[in-house]
Amino acid sequence: MITDFHTHIYPDKIAEKTISTLKKQAPAVQSFSDGTIAGLRRSMKAAGIGRSVILPVATRKGQFDTINRFAAELNASCNDLVSFGGIHPDDDDPEEKLGSLKKQGFRGIKIHPDYTGTFIDDPKYIRIITECARLGLMVVTHAGVDPAFDVIHCPPEKGRAVLDRVMNETGIAKPFMIFAHLGGIFMHEEVKKHLIGSSCYIDISCSFAALGSFCDTTDSQVVEVIKKHGTDKILFATDSPWNDQKEYADHFRSLESITDKEKDMILCTNAEKILA
Repeated sequence: MITDFHTHIYPDKIAEKTISTLKKQAPAVQSFSDGTIAGLRRSMKAAGIGRSVILPVATRKGQFDTINRFAAELNASCNDLVSFGGIHPDDDDPEEKLGSLKKQGFRGIKIHPDYTGTFIDDPKYIRIITECARLGLMVVTHAGVDPAFDVIHCPPEKGRAVLDRVMNETGIAKPFMIFAHLGGIFMHEEVKKHLIGSSCYIDISCSFAALGSFCDTTDSQVVEVIKKHGTDKILFATDSPWNDQKEYADHFRSLESITDKEKDMILCTNAEKILA
């Protein structure tokens, strides 16, 4: 079963407005779904994707309860959708909040340093990531450029520094972070220098320039990251609705430099290990 490890949906009553607002912030980016649960499921069916991981983003302090209530209801009612939690770096009592997510069965959280205006190596994020590592909650972070912002709050160098610091403080060596977008949109050389080979997962959303997504990495560069980082630490992901799931899955499966066994790990097995 194919798992898309990076997707977004919104409550039906705000989905249309949210998609419209986000497209205005980044006019170069297209949407390929309407942002609803039903829209994502139609996309999954067309692409042959059996499960999608939903990554909510807390853009301001105080959204914790609302975002995670919606996520928990989704997890309780769906087998084909798995939602991570969301937290803002300015939220009070992050340890208590993260502990609550763990008790509810969440497998991880999503953070977006650009939308919170907070660098990944800020003490507030280090506090959150450290607690997640201790609890066994995976942390997915946006990495590299975001078309809606001028400042890069999670470049590969800072991401690696946080990774090393938390590993040293906790003694946890197994991966507890997922760097989205091939480790950093528009920052391929920095990804090769700082992230490849480290103890983290990298998802391949927004990675294929041939598909017209917001990125500049060629197929050969994507393959290079996969091979050098290790296929056991790569996750198939699309960032739906901002990429077409079917087009993305078909393109990935067409890569001749990746073996069928490696494709199976990336499309399925690696995600199963995290979500089990």
